[in-house]
Amino acid sequence: MTTLEIKDLHVEVATPEGEAKEILKGVNLTINSGETHAIMGPNGSGKSTLSYAIAGHPKYTVTSGSITLDGEDVLEMSVDERARAGLFLAMQYPVEVPGVSMTNFLRTAATAVRGEAPKLRTWVKEVKESMNELEIDAAFGERSVNEGFSGGEKKRHEILQLGLLKPKIAILDETDSGLDVDALRIVSEGVNRYKERENGGVLLITHYTRILRYIKPEFVHVFVGGRIVAEGGPELAEELDANGYTKFISATAGA
Repeated sequence: MTTLEIKDLHVEVATPEGEAKEILKGVNLTINSGETHAIMGPNGSGKSTLSYAIAGHPKYTVTSGSITLDGEDVLEMSVDERARAGLFLAMQYPVEVPGVSMTNFLRTAATAVRGEAPKLRTWVKEVKESMNELEIDAAFGERSVNEGFSGGEKKRHEILQLGLLKPKIAILDETDSGLDVDALRIVSEGVNRYKERENGGVLLITHYTRILRYIKPEFVHVFVGGRIVAEGGPELAEELDANGYTKFISATAGA
């Protein structure tokens, strides 16, 4: 059993004017192996800041609170140490890496996370099977990472990494954004396979309910104003789909 525990997390970011602005204002969240947690909230509520803080993005400064993975202090780990410990972030806007092929990138990442290079014959088979499952053309393996990829192709590549790196906890930052119906289904199936095969914990960040038709969360958290303001099961997502975030935004404004 793996547990990611976030306690009273406060995070700030530097504004273009050079001033510090607090984004997260006391987040508490626990994710265990085999659980899917959906964090839903309006744009600008701090959802992506939470994902970057967990992953160790240098732009985001944790001012107080803690993040632990199986009792180990995540905040004391470098970004690569967090990845080796079992944390994975699928970014909302995957970056392009010109000159680095997908094939080389994936094998280098797997070597770094696993601590040794995967045996070539086994690895080639593993990548081919994973690409087939995500309906990724084999020719993409020789293309530079994300260069010239469509939004859907970039997101499939993120989920390809997820399946091959086999983390303990996967953080998916608006993986559904920019996807058409077919790509949404394929990406969601990839996430569900990962959870089933690895018994992984999933933190799914979104502000739409459509992906929750494919990826079924056990827990739903409403994120407004840099904190979790409501929690429940799948029925909470249905309420948000029907009524939006107005009730929660109003309650937060009046608090």
